[in-house]
Amino acid sequence: MSGPLAGRHALVTGGGRGIGAAIATALAAEGARLTLLGRDRTVLEAHAATLPPSAQAHAVVADVADAAAVAAAFTAARAAHGEVEILVNNAGIGVSMPFAKLDEATWNAVIATNLTGTYHCTRAAVPAMLAARRGRIVNIASTAGLVGGRYIAAYTAAKHGVVGLTRALATELGPSGITVNAVCPGFTESEMLDRTLSAIVTATGRTAETAASALLARNPLGRFVRPGEVAAAVVWLCRAEADAITGQAIAIDGGEVQH
Repeated sequence: MSGPLAGRHALVTGGGRGIGAAIATALAAEGARLTLLGRDRTVLEAHAATLPPSAQAHAVVADVADAAAVAAAFTAARAAHGEVEILVNNAGIGVSMPFAKLDEATWNAVIATNLTGTYHCTRAAVPAMLAARRGRIVNIASTAGLVGGRYIAAYTAAKHGVVGLTRALATELGPSGITVNAVCPGFTESEMLDRTLSAIVTATGRTAETAASALLARNPLGRFVRPGEVAAAVVWLCRAEADAITGQAIAIDGGEVQH
């Protein structure tokens, strides 16, 4: 298949559903060959089956918080498609609770997946990118990586860490032709949003519609972000037109966070 990313090997973590699935679909449409990494093979293979044959979509199973599992998954990805040239660190979890109730185990789990998982996958991909003197790394952070938020201390800390890691690596790896950027979605139509709305309904007794309105109160567009809109930003950052874009944290949030 032809396209701006024809033949490039892209690995997307959390690539079986939600934002990750939309990113995989968009990259495949640009001609990339895809590896989808996640914890649930059934989910990964189901989405891989929707991608065009040119994507040669391949599923590898790993928990990004497990360094050994990530290393094994990248070995399998290389065996299928060669070295990873585009890495999208999308896998993440979110937990909402008052800080006074945030136990250490929950804190560690959120940091391990969202921040340390990004480290593990990036660390696995970077040596080959350095050798090739080119590469694209896109980290899916969040508007919670740009501003604070109530009841999401662990998630906010992790996503701020992802943005900080993005900026550090952009500075370090830029001379080797590797760009590193973060895309920071606001509330996006996904299973995570559904869980957030359900939690609000349970905790407050509000209707789902009222809970949604509360989340959108500071959003100038007055709607949730669509996964395809996040995916479009990721694809743009992987194309040649974005060769000079690195170290950025780009909010896709309907104007909620303006910085």
